[in-house]
Amino acid sequence: MFEIKFGARRGTLLAASLTALICATPSFAQGAGDAADAVDIGKSPESKRPKVTKARAISPNATINLVNLLVKQGVLTEEQARSLIDQAEKEAYVQRQATKDATAKAGDAAKAAVAASAAASPPGVKHVTYVPEIVKRQLRDDIKKEVMAQAQKENWASPGVFPEWATRIRFYGDMRIRYRGIYYPSGNDQVNAVNFNAINTGSPYDVSQSNAYYWPTVDVSQNRNQFRFRARLGMEADLSDGFTVGMRFAGGENNSPVSQNQTFGYNGGNFVKYSLWIDRAFFKYQPVDGFSITAGRMDNPFWSPSDLVWYSDIGFDGFAAKGHYEVAEGVTAFASGGAFPLFNTDLNAGINLPSYDQGPPTSLPSHDKWLYGAQLGIAGKIDPEYSFKLAATYYDFNNVQGKVSSACVVSSASDVCDTDMTRPGFAQRGNSYMPLRSIIADSSNNYGTANQFQYFGLLQQFRPVVVGGQFDIASFDPIHVILDGEYIVNTAFSRSALLQSLAVNNFQSTSDGTIGRYGAGNMGYLASVTVGRKEIRHLWEWNVLAGYRYLQSDAMVDAFVDNSFGLGGTNLKGYFVGGNLGVGENVWLTMRWMSADNIAGSRYAVDVLHLDLNGKF
Repeated sequence: MFEIKFGARRGTLLAASLTALICATPSFAQGAGDAADAVDIGKSPESKRPKVTKARAISPNATINLVNLLVKQGVLTEEQARSLIDQAEKEAYVQRQATKDATAKAGDAAKAAVAASAAASPPGVKHVTYVPEIVKRQLRDDIKKEVMAQAQKENWASPGVFPEWATRIRFYGDMRIRYRGIYYPSGNDQVNAVNFNAINTGSPYDVSQSNAYYWPTVDVSQNRNQFRFRARLGMEADLSDGFTVGMRFAGGENNSPVSQNQTFGYNGGNFVKYSLWIDRAFFKYQPVDGFSITAGRMDNPFWSPSDLVWYSDIGFDGFAAKGHYEVAEGVTAFASGGAFPLFNTDLNAGINLPSYDQGPPTSLPSHDKWLYGAQLGIAGKIDPEYSFKLAATYYDFNNVQGKVSSACVVSSASDVCDTDMTRPGFAQRGNSYMPLRSIIADSSNNYGTANQFQYFGLLQQFRPVVVGGQFDIASFDPIHVILDGEYIVNTAFSRSALLQSLAVNNFQSTSDGTIGRYGAGNMGYLASVTVGRKEIRHLWEWNVLAGYRYLQSDAMVDAFVDNSFGLGGTNLKGYFVGGNLGVGENVWLTMRWMSADNIAGSRYAVDVLHLDLNGKF
């Protein structure tokens, strides 16, 4: 006689109901078995795998009929149905493999027990082996659970399934090919279209009277036809205990914060290779649902219904916290806040004294620039067909205003004054500027008539308040009517006589050519309507939009607003129209026409056409 001892292992096997149905359906089980056999012998099972179809033909397989019915009724998309069947096939394969291995191991265990019993008995003793069926079944179930646990942990029994760590990483990206047409009407003032960004990002400019007609300017007269592309690839990974990291790389012809476009033939042409930039790099911590803290380079943490205030894809550097809470059924309050460094003073910032001054070099004081922001909002549904979202935001651009230097000697472009760092590191166009250097008139500059090398800083402070809202009418679902509106006012704007005496631009033009009054302003607004699908993802989905925008010169720091309307910046007004059309799964066409005019200053107008082919994954 002999005994077979075993310990029952506790555990549960979580199986999807679809997997059970697949395994219980004879025709499907046979097909799955064929697929498994095909994998075993190195053949593709695709030809025998059940297909998802919208056809009305009745399949002999109940599972496929059920999935097709769900697809037809719109409960599932075709992509979801295919994914569901693929997952069920893999789980069924795991179970078959585990059962096969368990049966083999149970047989081996029984043989080993018989051999052990025979070895322990006296010579000549005859044995009749009997293993009760219940013992075989229990042994087989125990081994099956062990095999299943190992298979699920290592994913070795499921073809095409990635290891566990890979399931916590998500890749995404997009590609856009764009035609941009730039069309200038006649009458634009080319002489006074000064490019302050070119001056401030290069050597200081000599503003002597003899050099007055050679200021660097922005082209406002020659039409352009350009082909451009944008390519981005990102990754997010779940770590543990609520931590997530993310990175994204993007192209771009320079490090502009408001563009990831690369113009074909730019940067020297002749098929040169293009640059790749780090566009996102952040840590995110979400300790509980509805609240998160992010540090690094991140998406804009403040909700906005339009691109009136911020470029739509701008990246924020710094720290932000976001949260939302359902205050009533269907009504959610949300809030965001953060601090973001705009400029950090170089550790080597110093001043080179003129040669005739024998004193030691002097270090410049730091002039760090920061943006602080806070937002409160509410979103909800009036009923299933009407929803809304409203938010109010306060921004404080700390230390961005230019400062006039102490008296300094300047005899060449290499000389430095103590407030040079207060100039903006990047700008588009529209903001009011003032000269930063208080240059001593002496023999080195012919007593103020030569060598007047100058930088320019922002004339105004910026503490804008922004109110935005969106109203979504879904009475004709899937067609929506979406109304967007946004209003901004710079609460720190000043019209003091002292500031106006320092201004060098944004004066109203006059009929006789003389300089008019200071025409800068501090407010702006945008209103638009969109009709059609909220998002374009599938073939022949569409939407159209139209709107009007008005943004005065110093309502917002011009470096960060949309770069397409009027070719970027503030001090612009005009209308825009456009639309989107799906031409495939996650592939769509975009058309947008934008017509802009200056609000203050000399004559400037431009029309811009965008034709885009977009793809996303």
